[in-house]
Amino acid sequence: MRAKRILALILAAVLALGLAACGSAQANKDKDGLIKVGIVNNPPSESGYRAANVADFENVFIEANGYKVSTFYSLKNDEQLNAAQQFITDGVDYLLISAAATDGWTNVLESAKKAGIKVFLFDRMMNVDEGLFEAAVISNMEAQGKMAVQWLLDQKLPEYNVVHIQGAMGSDAQIGRTKPLDEQFSNGTMKCVVQQTATWDEATAKQIVESVINSGEKFNVVYAENDGMAKGAVAALDEAGITHGANGDVIVIGFDFNKWALREVLAGNWNLDVQCSPFQAQKIHEMIQSLESGGKLSDKIVINEEKYLDAATIKQEDIDKYGIGD
Repeated sequence: MRAKRILALILAAVLALGLAACGSAQANKDKDGLIKVGIVNNPPSESGYRAANVADFENVFIEANGYKVSTFYSLKNDEQLNAAQQFITDGVDYLLISAAATDGWTNVLESAKKAGIKVFLFDRMMNVDEGLFEAAVISNMEAQGKMAVQWLLDQKLPEYNVVHIQGAMGSDAQIGRTKPLDEQFSNGTMKCVVQQTATWDEATAKQIVESVINSGEKFNVVYAENDGMAKGAVAALDEAGITHGANGDVIVIGFDFNKWALREVLAGNWNLDVQCSPFQAQKIHEMIQSLESGGKLSDKIVINEEKYLDAATIKQEDIDKYGIGD
């Protein structure tokens, strides 16, 4: 009987401590009433697309909407991984990630899940089990590449000699936009003159094209995996006196739908630009609010609807409606 009384007292003490801890945690959360969010993203300096993407999240995830936000920017996957782990240690409620590379995230997301932190992916996918994140609001990068490649095939050129300027290797955008073109290289429909990463950088893209021009190798397509790199490529063409665009010798393709890039398409200086929507913050905000109110998410993966615009069909109203930035 004495042993039972002691056990009962121990259990009561443990229960009281547990309730006190829960009450303390709830009191802390209610104190500021804000949802703690950690955002891991690429830096706005990466591109015009990324600047618009960062601004989108800065406009939505604010204190007025009920959030206390910490943000980390890097183009390096290992730095992003460390930052995400630190956010987990800090005890955020939600972790939002646009991964610099698709691989290497499983351990971090498992740590988040163990800590009860809900993870949302945005902009890009990563190679992890779907059970490790609540939802992903993303672009289908491979579909973007397929649109560009199919448009090229529809031009029915006598031959396709392609300068392929890639984005940051291992990123979802690079992998997706590269795959459809690689398939054409493999089956011999198109020839790869050069395939090299410029890591989204305009100046590096210019250097790549300059090197091809100096080699004397023939090419008639520049396929650049973002607008900034297409701009750098065109600068090299202009300096060498090589015509490009709707009435030129070289077809120019970019991605992202920056307004300044779409104006180049409208002017006939570029041939094609493929959309990549930077706007995911509002949808994730709505999903978080649903979870906070006890609801469930109906969609695991939400894919942005995207299109392309070419020099033959683009109008100023398209730029006004779809373009990002200035």
